[in-house]
Amino acid sequence: MSEPRHLLWQVEESAGFEASWITLNGLALHAEGRAVGQRPEPYWLDYTLDTDEHAVTTRLAVSAATASETYHLNLRRDGDGWFVDGEPRPDLAGARDCDLSFSPLTNTMPIIRTGLHRNPGSERFLMAFIEVPTLEVVASVQHYEHLRTVAAGAEIRFTSGDFTSDIVVDGQGLVEVYPTMARRVPTANGPRT
Repeated sequence: MSEPRHLLWQVEESAGFEASWITLNGLALHAEGRAVGQRPEPYWLDYTLDTDEHAVTTRLAVSAATASETYHLNLRRDGDGWFVDGEPRPDLAGARDCDLSFSPLTNTMPIIRTGLHRNPGSERFLMAFIEVPTLEVVASVQHYEHLRTVAAGAEIRFTSGDFTSDIVVDGQGLVEVYPTMARRVPTANGPRT
């Protein structure tokens, strides 16, 4: 099992930050993180994310708070499908991943599972997209395409609806730069990790 890595992103889209302890064991990912933002309204949230050995989401637990509301989400996926707070969600059938709004971390699973951070290719995914701060879950079609290899990873084009962005990921498939959304903050000891 690998040692946990602590990553920090400045999240421009929410005018905030996300920090996460991430452990990758092969393709199995475990992450515990926190985020704060000012858009669409001031909020903070905590999450725990787990995937199986194929980088397929098995659980995302999130708590979010605004000045006037507190929200909780228990999103689970197993052989019987997706469950949101214990209720079945057949509209998410076929989705293998979750995507937490404003979180660069949740782009990792489809990228590493398909090897797009290492090899050319193009993949279309149905995602369980979580809106922030309300934690509403909606189905979202997303497309990832390997554009080119860069010094420490790859550049991958992300498309959802009319939105397109060219994301730079490191050699493990973790986002370094997501234009208009987030940028990894360098570690105190030197270059980005």
